[in-house]
Amino acid sequence: KGLKYLLGAYSQLKWRYPNIRLVVVGPGQPDEECTRLIDERDARDVVFAGNVSFEELSRYYHTADIFCAPNIGKESFGLILLEAMAAGTPIVATSIEGFSYVMHHGVEGLLAPPRDEEALAASLEILINDAALRQTMGAQGSQRAQEFHWPRVGAQVLEYYETLLQQRAKVPQLSPS
Repeated sequence: KGLKYLLGAYSQLKWRYPNIRLVVVGPGQPDEECTRLIDERDARDVVFAGNVSFEELSRYYHTADIFCAPNIGKESFGLILLEAMAAGTPIVATSIEGFSYVMHHGVEGLLAPPRDEEALAASLEILINDAALRQTMGAQGSQRAQEFHWPRVGAQVLEYYETLLQQRAKVPQLSPS
């Protein structure tokens, strides 16, 4: 889901910021193209944590300086962004529909075009260089995540269903002929 673009961006940034570190969390292993990129660009310090428990995942979100989601499309909703935002972690993500619904460019993080290694690197570099901006975006993300808290969303869905039922009760029913 866009790992090769993140690896490309990371390898660019690593030359200017040798102390940065990329930790990739999630199931699966890098494919052949990603492995080739790691070797060609000397990015062998990337850590592949693999699939982790929910508790460990929470720890990764809370300890990250920046959360990056380089996804290339077909995400129905940005749940991973909400998880990072709830932890107060600023985000760099691609401007795909599901992500753009959850976060706002320049508020909770930065959005870059999908499949654009250069734009991803530029967005990451902005946050690498600005600790105050990271803190501000992390705090705003934490607030935004509260809008998607399950009790709140559940109440909104229930209210919507009740409105539909009330509207249906007001519509005259056709009788069978």
